[in-house]
Amino acid sequence: MSTTRLQLLGHASFRITTPEDYIILLDPWLTSNPYVPDHLRQPERADLVLLTHGHDDHFDPELPALLGRTGARVVAPAPVRFHLNEQGVPTGQCEAMNVGGSIDVLNLRLTMTVAHHAAHVDMPDGATGFAHEGVGFVLRFSDGTVLYLAGDTALFGDMRLLAELYQPTVAVLPIGDRYTMGPREAAYAAQLLNVHHVVPFHYGTFPSLLGTPEQLRAQLSPAVAVTVHALEAGEELVLSGLR
Repeated sequence: MSTTRLQLLGHASFRITTPEDYIILLDPWLTSNPYVPDHLRQPERADLVLLTHGHDDHFDPELPALLGRTGARVVAPAPVRFHLNEQGVPTGQCEAMNVGGSIDVLNLRLTMTVAHHAAHVDMPDGATGFAHEGVGFVLRFSDGTVLYLAGDTALFGDMRLLAELYQPTVAVLPIGDRYTMGPREAAYAAQLLNVHHVVPFHYGTFPSLLGTPEQLRAQLSPAVAVTVHALEAGEELVLSGLR
């Protein structure tokens, strides 16, 4: 059996490899993302795609082509699924679920969680549509790794319930501020989630995203040992064994 690995593709896009060597793409904005290394822009393989919301820095316009090429199943908020169906993605390729629900897929347990982030899909004609709230995910892998993917979100008190229910070992948290949590709020989120490992994202890629990993580290309580894994685009972190 292999390990659970998390690779930052760029900005808010990640590649997750499961212990069984399945490939999961989170919020793949790849073809027009200037922060993704060129060799990672056109993945030939994916088994599952997770979409937290439909904003264009998380949702690649070429996603239907990627899904057609790979046959990957999709988990997304319902309005995003409906948009994909209109773009030709078969309904049977989309896993219908909603916030609070869980499914077994690829030998892992996947739970869709609440996130606080107003979202929409940019339409081809320049309009916006399919308004929705963003979501997050908890992934529980066969090797004992429990990964919390917060998505774009504000801090919210029910993160404490996620800690009690799922005991995440690693949290992927936005820190850019303005549109999501900033470093101060993300540090408090780590406390609520009772995690010792945080992977920050959604920072430093646009001028308005001013939060930094250094600010996050400065906000963390010295009484709690939390390691901040600030990944560079293309860098991979082995999650197996982190507790």
